[in-house]
Amino acid sequence: MLNTYLAFKLEPIIKAINSVLWSKFLMYALLALGIFYTIYLGFPQITKIGLAFKYAFGGLFKKKDKTEVKDGEIKVNSFQALATAIAAQVGTGNIGGVATAVASGGPGAIFWMWVSGILGMSTIFAEAVLAQLYREERDGEPVGGPSYYISKGLKSKPLAIIFSITIILALGFVGNMVQSNSISLALSKAINVNALYIGIALAVLVGFVIIGGLKRITTMAELIVPFMAVIYIIGSGFILYVYRHHLHLVFRMVFTEAFSTQAVVGGMAGTVMKEAIKNGVARGLFSNEAGMGSTPHAHATANVKDPCIQGFVAMAGVVVDTIIICSITALVVIATEAHFSGEQSVAITQYAFKAAFGEPGSIFLAISLMFFAFTTIVGWYMFGEMNIRYLFKGKTAINVYRVLVLICIVVGSVFGASIIWDLADTFNGFMVIPNLIALFLLAPQVKKAYKGYVAKKKAGELD
Repeated sequence: MLNTYLAFKLEPIIKAINSVLWSKFLMYALLALGIFYTIYLGFPQITKIGLAFKYAFGGLFKKKDKTEVKDGEIKVNSFQALATAIAAQVGTGNIGGVATAVASGGPGAIFWMWVSGILGMSTIFAEAVLAQLYREERDGEPVGGPSYYISKGLKSKPLAIIFSITIILALGFVGNMVQSNSISLALSKAINVNALYIGIALAVLVGFVIIGGLKRITTMAELIVPFMAVIYIIGSGFILYVYRHHLHLVFRMVFTEAFSTQAVVGGMAGTVMKEAIKNGVARGLFSNEAGMGSTPHAHATANVKDPCIQGFVAMAGVVVDTIIICSITALVVIATEAHFSGEQSVAITQYAFKAAFGEPGSIFLAISLMFFAFTTIVGWYMFGEMNIRYLFKGKTAINVYRVLVLICIVVGSVFGASIIWDLADTFNGFMVIPNLIALFLLAPQVKKAYKGYVAKKKAGELD
């Protein structure tokens, strides 16, 4: 009854709001910001890409880079901060969202996804730098993010409060309902388990991680994120090997349809290129979350010598998320022609894996999705908690927030109304606006930090 009421009364209104927010404003604003920072900083995603990977993965196996508690404060290393950011970035969108982009915009959408990802690298660099510049220490844990650099950098407490409230709603509550629903749908379909039981088990696992605070969350991310990414890439790589004779055609379609002026079939207005740009750019932006204000919370926790170091690390995260994981999903979908299956979202990718491996392929994808969504839930929880810490003092508010998140996980696993997905987009939109304002107005601070890094690097102070 409630689902029916929401569908007929509220959903059309929310869809209309989202259309204005995303299709007519935010998508172009985020893209423009990426272009602005790319030029303003002198193409750092090209000139400093080597440094980005060196800082991100160069000290991965060094004992001295492990987490420690020093002077009562948790010290998070750069890779753990990156892993936590990727945990939040790599979710159901990398599996279902990419498949939807290909089904709606054709193979050419992947080329434009790459373009938006590359531009987004400069934006996420700026976010990470600002998060480092204006971070604080509360209750023995480093905290930061847009609410902190908005209030301290822009001196705008009201705008910071708006951001904090909207991100708590967008990610902590509604967003995590979406993720838990995706897990329950995939697992119940693959192994026939009651969705409620899945939701309860998921809430218990998440509760175990988040009750350990920042130290346990970052440790979990450091262990699980590389494992889940490698396993998914290997599984997808097997499919591409099976369909290796199709790959030359796949890449040709990606580049030709990205610039095709042919009319779209099926009665839709516009060209193939127009649909490819719209779907590809949107997927790239949503996937790596550059400019959306989420990942700076993770990068603020890193203990680094210079803020720009974590900015470069953040750029490497976009490569992992968009250029590698999203791309491999897209290639699998196109190679198996799953985008013509008539399925929707995650089911498209599941169809591709099933076509290659039969029922075990469907189960493999369900397990991959479970890892992706689980780590996203934990990452998004942490981002929300940092804003709870910004709004309230003491442990009571954090404990209440934890309980509410766990309730949302259980409810989301059984409540599948599409309005939940629409609400997530709405709150995400409202969350992005204050962050965009801050990123534009605080650009001189980013440039100053970047010049300072270059000077220190030349002087050998950072070696």
